Amino acid sequence: EKFDIVKKWGINTYKCTKQLLSERFGRGSRTVDLELETQIELLRETKRKYESILHLARALTAHLYSLVQTQHALGDAFADLSQKSPELQEEFGYNAETQKLLCKNGETLLGAVNFFVSSINTLVNKTMEDTLMTVKQYETARLEYDAYRTDLEELSMGPRDAGAVSRLDAAQSQFQSHKDKYEKLRADVAIKLKFLEENKIKVMHKQLLLFHNAISAYFAGNQQQLEQTLKQFNIKLKTPGAEKPSWLEEQ
Repeated sequence: EKFDIVKKWGINTYKCTKQLLSERFGRGSRTVDLELETQIELLRETKRKYESILHLARALTAHLYSLVQTQHALGDAFADLSQKSPELQEEFGYNAETQKLLCKNGETLLGAVNFFVSSINTLVNKTMEDTLMTVKQYETARLEYDAYRTDLEELSMGPRDAGAVSRLDAAQSQFQSHKDKYEKLRADVAIKLKFLEENKIKVMHKQLLLFHNAISAYFAGNQQQLEQTLKQFNIKLKTPGAEKPSWLEEQ
């Protein structure tokens, strides 16, 4: 049984390698679904662009985290000097309060950006990747289908002795099996691409609105709008002192 499995695998590998080389050197024919392959290439290009957005958003998170940490330390330093410098107590005091407020707003913005990063990461590395895994299975099935189609065509043009007829029947059966597999995966890819596009639009509509509103409110100094944005998207901030990873560690 193991020998038969290895034998079938070896034959299949040989036929597919032969077909692949034949296609690359322009000698073999290749089944092409132009509409589907255009959609697949568009998905791969979209994934590359979204990966770039994800990389930049993570960099922004890291910079914001460093800014908030610096503001927190600066606020503590101002507060300490306010207690120890009577002649500048008021000046150090309101600077300490300003840094404290900026730090709070920064943490709120980090909550929004972190949620944005998490959602884009799921879209790119789970949803899109799942569809591309099906695409890889489809592309393998297409290669096998063409390999067994070519094999059947070559046998059909050969002599028709008793042995050839037997081989032709076996080749016809294998070809039909691979054709069914190819057509099923082609349909699966088409459906997944359709649902992925719908999901991408839904997710990005929400995330881009969140990102715009949070960034705009933060740089406008509108604390109320910033907090309202997080409530709108049901984003909960970590409680101070909670034993959880930092914003950077969650990336």
